[in-house]
Order: sequence, then structure tokens, then C-alpha cells
Amino acid sequence: MRILVTGAAGFIGSNYVRRLLGSPAPEPYGATRRVTVLDKLTYAGNRANLEAVEGTPGFTFVEGDTTDAALVRALVSTHDAVVHFAAESHVDRSILSAQDFVLSNVVGTQTLLDACREYGAGPFVQVSTDEVYGSVESGACTEDSPLRPSSPYAASKAAADLLALSYHRTHRMDVRILRSCNAYGPYQFPEKLVALSVTRLLEGGEVPLYGDGMHVREWIHVDDLCDAVQRVLLHGRSGEVYNVGGTELTNKETVGALLTACGRGWDRVRHVEDRKGHDRRYSLDWAKIRFELGFRPTVDLADGMADTVAWYRTNRRWWGHSVGTAAC
Repeated sequence: MRILVTGAAGFIGSNYVRRLLGSPAPEPYGATRRVTVLDKLTYAGNRANLEAVEGTPGFTFVEGDTTDAALVRALVSTHDAVVHFAAESHVDRSILSAQDFVLSNVVGTQTLLDACREYGAGPFVQVSTDEVYGSVESGACTEDSPLRPSSPYAASKAAADLLALSYHRTHRMDVRILRSCNAYGPYQFPEKLVALSVTRLLEGGEVPLYGDGMHVREWIHVDDLCDAVQRVLLHGRSGEVYNVGGTELTNKETVGALLTACGRGWDRVRHVEDRKGHDRRYSLDWAKIRFELGFRPTVDLADGMADTVAWYRTNRRWWGHSVGTAAC
């Protein structure tokens, strides 16, 4: 299979490509003859994230934008499938300015879909987020729950999801969507909760925590999320959406676990004014991917968080000039 992977110089995409081209590749990856990465190399993209697979037979890196129709058409024409990670994804940045999010997440997705329709490429796997469902007071969202995004980021991802589903319904394209909870692990740019907290703590700084810290999120290790993406690519059904959840924690509980792992106390936490439109709780019902595709996460949360802290402690050169300033 010849796979075009967008946004794979970033956090989740680079982990996916390293697993895809590993030797031997872990189950459920199997043999992949050719992988091309298309990445714009924005602030959160780092070519060094792919050093482990540089020189691997069949691997190609292309610096470019998913909104560049000519480039996208040329790449899609020589590939069988597309796994679409590329996105502007930081909520705080989307609140300050939504334009880049609309261009990358909506127009970029539409450009890829048009190219896939023209050349018959598929499956097209759209990697999305639990944030499209909005805040959930109780229970959990199924794949059929209404989309109620609160932030410009979430709205742009919801629009991309609906575009992808419309291409399936109108053009009968093989489109599959995976909506994930929060991922954590190595190679994450230090602006999201786990990476930001760990790098700030290792630097002896403070962790800014939004509001009362009781906002609830689910967490999955990036390796498990990548395995879920691969199962959707290989075994998912066309036109279907698959939720992927994880372990539910308040932000305060997450930061507390990271304080312990970094050997710091609560004096390193600074409560700040809550984010505009901040969703209180996300929760996914992910029975569908478990029972239909046999997906089961393998990384225990405590072990995964400890390994993540150890990675950032060992790889200061990777993040030393990029410690984020957003709140958690």
C-alpha cells in the first residue's frame, strides 16, 4: 500500500510514521511499501521528528501545504490511501485568530478530498477530535451525537468532518473518520497540557492552570492512538466514524500526576482566568472501535505518563527553545 500521510512532522503523525516504517513493524501495521509525508513545517512541525525513518526505502518527505492544489494532486495521483493528520490544533491560538484554522483544517481537507476523488485514491482517513461534540454534562458521546463545537478550532474540525462525509455520500468516496480524545507522549510540541506542564516543571517554572482545574478530559498514549488510526485504515468501513477514548481525569488530577513525576509540589501551579468558551467535560463512547475493529489500548496511563516525563527529561535539546506559554 502506498500511503500519503499529511502533517507527519508533527506529534501524532510522526509517531504514526515511525511505527508504520518500524522494523519489524508492530501489529497491526504490517508491510507498507511506500510512505510519503506532506508537511508545511509550521511552528509545531519538526523535520527532526522523522530522523528515525529518513533513508528508509520507500520513505519520502515533501515540504508543502495541503491547500496547494497542484502539489496535492501530484502526490495523491501516485498513492493508494491518505491519512490526514495535518491541522492547526491549538484552541488558544484559534481564539486569537481563526483564519489559519479555517484554511488548514477546512480548505486543506477539501483540497485533499478533491484530489482523491479525481484519482480514485482511498481510503481517506480523517483524523479528528472529541472537541467537535462540545461539552458533555453526563454520559458519553457516540458517533451519532450532534456536533456542537465551542471553539474556532473545534468548529473547523467539525466542518472538515462534515465535508469528508459529504464526499462519501455524494461521490461514494471511501472516507473514514477517527475522533480521538487527548493524546500524550513523546515529540509533542510544548503547548498542550502534558507537554507544557512537563517542560515548564523541568525548567523550574510554573504551570498555569485554567480556572478551578476541574475540566475533565480523556487521555490516550500516542502509540495507542496510532494503532487505532491504522485499524481504521485497514479494517474500518467506508462512511463510518470511530470514536477513540481513554482514561478520564480532571486537569487538576493530570497536573498532580505530572507534579509527582517531576518531583515538584503544588507551589509550582498558578491558577489563571478560565479560557473563553472552555468546555467543561469531554467524554467518548468508543465501544464501536473496540467491538467492530478489535482495538484495545495497551499503554497503562501511569506507565505512559512516567515514560513521557522521562522522554522530555532526556531530550531537552528537542524542546529547549520551545517551552510554551499557554495555560492548561
